[in-house]
Amino acid sequence: MRRREFISLVGATTTVWPLIARAQQRTMPVVGILSPTTLDADANRMNAIRQGLKDAGYVEGENVTIEYRSVENQIDRLPELADDLVRHQVAVIVTFGNGVFAAKAATTTIPIVFETASDPVRLGLVAGLSRPGGNLTGVTSLNTDVGAKLLELLHELVPRATIIGLLVNPNNPNVAEPTTKSLQGAARTLGLEVHVLHASADRDFDTVFATLVQLRAGALVIGPDYFFFTRSEHRIASSPRLVVW
Repeated sequence: MRRREFISLVGATTTVWPLIARAQQRTMPVVGILSPTTLDADANRMNAIRQGLKDAGYVEGENVTIEYRSVENQIDRLPELADDLVRHQVAVIVTFGNGVFAAKAATTTIPIVFETASDPVRLGLVAGLSRPGGNLTGVTSLNTDVGAKLLELLHELVPRATIIGLLVNPNNPNVAEPTTKSLQGAARTLGLEVHVLHASADRDFDTVFATLVQLRAGALVIGPDYFFFTRSEHRIASSPRLVVW
């Protein structure tokens, strides 16, 4: 190879290499995380997601990117951040709780993987449990459907407690309403008195526990809400009554 040809080849290679590198970077899949809580509260969940990706052969920073979006418990910001993930052209959106509704409204093409405590069919998220259809799939604990069983268990543990508190998050009606309906139905059967209490911010807990004392409630059932799950230590330390969730 003559000197002039060699120099031309090197120059062409130098020019093309950055283009190839950028193209490879663009094709790296991006996993979007849409959270209704906080990064601290999601620490265990994020570790599990990274481990799951690793088990499937994907390592963050090597062959997959994670775009994390948290509304810091400001539920009204979920649509804004869902739209932001769509603009970033993520390959999939992983979301929890109320986040699934914002993600569903934001895209009909990007796959959405969700986790919910309610029946996703009843919520209108999927067509069926075995064949979800559309671009959504996920898992459900169906916690809102076992509220009656929780109350029965509580009644067995403290049979003398006839006044029970039920704590729900009014900002999450898709969980709060079926949970309330389930427990109130069971309470009538068991001859118990259930008082529904609300909390959607940390400052509400003091009021909730003070109300329990005023009611002389014998126990508290906590609804299946991510806001409560991330504050279990606060609940246990502050509650003057037996807590079941």
